[in-house]
Amino acid sequence: MDYIDPHIHMVSRTTDDYRTLAQMGCVAVSEPAFWAGYDRGGVEGFRDYFEQLTAFEPKRAGWYGLQHYTWLCINAKEAEDVQLSREVIAMIPEFLERPGVLGIGEIGLNKNTKNEATVFLEHVDLAMRTGELILIHTPHLEDKHQGTRMILDMLTGDSRIQRERVLVDHVEEHTIRAVREAGFWAGMTLYPTSKCTPERACDMVEVYGPDRLMVNSAGDWGPSKPTAVPDFILEMRRRGHAESLIRRVVYENPLEFFAQCGRFEFTPR
Repeated sequence: MDYIDPHIHMVSRTTDDYRTLAQMGCVAVSEPAFWAGYDRGGVEGFRDYFEQLTAFEPKRAGWYGLQHYTWLCINAKEAEDVQLSREVIAMIPEFLERPGVLGIGEIGLNKNTKNEATVFLEHVDLAMRTGELILIHTPHLEDKHQGTRMILDMLTGDSRIQRERVLVDHVEEHTIRAVREAGFWAGMTLYPTSKCTPERACDMVEVYGPDRLMVNSAGDWGPSKPTAVPDFILEMRRRGHAESLIRRVVYENPLEFFAQCGRFEFTPR
């Protein structure tokens, strides 16, 4: 089955991983900007990173017939440096009109601090002023419920936001209902050590249905599995779900959300 991974950090993966994804049925990847594993020292480091995301990674994906899209931001883990964050946010518009850029992301919270909230709101303001889609990171483990609640409160407090143009990622059983009931898209991230397993993701599809719901692998530099979406497909088939339902979650829903970006161009195979 053709599928799209709507959240995967391919800068952390080898070229062989692109080959494997193509062999498993992946036809497109969406890569949010994220934390590199260390705090970058200045805005020029981000300029180089955005160049890699918008120029080199699409080329590398194309070697195996994959279409590559990306999102731009400074991650919440580096948001404690508010001055640097503001310099990065001011620089982002230089890249927004490049092919394959879908919007602002993954923005959000990490430890739910005041500085993280300040930088989150300034990213949201940039997205509203430039008409961009938004992709949101929600905190890990013990900080997730409170952080998700804070994010939803900030989003719903901004009357400019069209909720169908926002994807709130890394939802789990205790946060998916609030995200969906508020009118946002929800993403389930499959991880071997935290977040969500393929089995739990299937459970959530069965409980909440496929509307405004996606599944992704994250595929970052930590313990993660870039082919986790095929694991989800296999588990859905094992439970007897229709191919049309599976295809909606792993292919049609990402296309519907991404198509709201005027720069989005996709060629089915």
